[in-house]
Amino acid sequence: MTSNHSEHTVDRHNRPAPVAFGQAFRFWLKLGFISFGGPAGQIAIMHQELVERQRWLSDQRFLHALNYCRLLPGPEAQQLTAYFGWLRHRKLGGIVAGGLFVLPSWLILIGLSWLYLAYGQVAAVTGVLYGIKPTVTAMVFSAIFCCMRRFR
Repeated sequence: MTSNHSEHTVDRHNRPAPVAFGQAFRFWLKLGFISFGGPAGQIAIMHQELVERQRWLSDQRFLHALNYCRLLPGPEAQQLTAYFGWLRHRKLGGIVAGGLFVLPSWLILIGLSWLYLAYGQVAAVTGVLYGIKPTVTAMVFSAIFCCMRRFR
C-alpha cells in the first residue's frame, strides 16, 4: 500500500481511492463482456483488473471480500461484483455492477444461440463457434494462472 493519493491507488488506511461513476460504469460493462469461465475464471479476472491493473483495491480488501462471499449462498463472483460496486458508489453502484456483470454475457449467449439456430448447419459458422471454445478456455486459464502465481 502506498501513501500516494492518486486516482488509481489505495491509501494507507486501506480505503479505495475515489473513482468516478462513469469510469466505474465503463469498467463493469467491460467486465460483463470479458467474464467467462465460471466463478474461478471470473474472480481471477476481477482480481487481475481491480487489484493489479486498476489498483482500486488492495489484495487484503479483495481477499477479505472474497472470503465473505464464499460464505454466502449463491454465485460468489456475482456477489463480489455487486459488493465492489457498492463499495465504490453505494446502492446504485452495487445495482449497476451486479447488472452489468450478467447482462452483457447474457446478450452474447442469446446472440450466439440465435447464430447457431439460424446458421448452425453452415460449415464456416460451425468452425467459428468451435473456435470460440479454446479461445475462452485459454483466457480463463491465463487469468487463473496469474492469480495462482500471485497467491503462492
